[in-house]
Amino acid sequence: MNLYPINSGNFKLDGGAMFGVVPKSIWSKTNPADDKNMIDLGARCLLIEDGNRLVLIDTGMGNKQSEKFFGYYYMWGDDTIDTSLKTYGFHRDDITDVFLTHLHFDHCGGAIQWNTNKTGYEPAFKNANFWSNAAHWDWATQPNAREKASFLKENILPIEASGHLKFTEVPHGDILKNSALGFDIFFADGHTEKQMIPMIQYKGKTICFMADLLPTAGHLPLPYVMGYDMRPLLTLTEKEKFLNLAADNGYYLFLEHDAHNEVITVKHTEKGVRLDSTLSAEDLFN
Repeated sequence: MNLYPINSGNFKLDGGAMFGVVPKSIWSKTNPADDKNMIDLGARCLLIEDGNRLVLIDTGMGNKQSEKFFGYYYMWGDDTIDTSLKTYGFHRDDITDVFLTHLHFDHCGGAIQWNTNKTGYEPAFKNANFWSNAAHWDWATQPNAREKASFLKENILPIEASGHLKFTEVPHGDILKNSALGFDIFFADGHTEKQMIPMIQYKGKTICFMADLLPTAGHLPLPYVMGYDMRPLLTLTEKEKFLNLAADNGYYLFLEHDAHNEVITVKHTEKGVRLDSTLSAEDLFN
């Protein structure tokens, strides 16, 4: 097995929204804001090469939305999925599976593109199956009013129409062991219904793709919960459980949205679980 970090692009969001009730005077120490109160964020995906299988975890926003849409997110940098894949000798047509932690647009928008004739939507990875779970799919396709703006139909419904939609099992507890894609999955309901956190065994290490359970290293303290979370009190419980597991077992936490920290480890302290070390994904994977 080989792992590769795939940068699909960088963007910015309002720091207050990203840290909920935490005052700016506190969160800006780790995530400084610009003059518009926006903080740097990444859309870092993960590629798993395992035998004949090439699994991409999340896809970023993609490029099919309007200029007005992208104007809200202050895109920056030159990274794209295609250039990142090319760096490691791959093409999007090589991808066999796209695993979507959840269906918010910044995680799944790149799964669908306009077709070459510009007449409609089609999968951006033509040879891939697309993985979600039935509970989250129902949640996303029948969204509540508060979350509706994050679930864009053009990102979701064409996946089903393609005939390549697959569902993982949903466990009775928090963790699905040995999923169909070969890794364990931690299920969390605080941010959105049945968000999936892959836990990948790699060279004796556990690599956890944190998605929105831990957006950046600055979100480690338990109360630092995004304003976007549907059930913030449940996020507190889920974060505490997962971070304790990570500190107890030496997990490596792969950060999807932290533009400046790719992978971290954590440790127990008197103040709770806190940052232990920061390292690059390539150093960890090589």
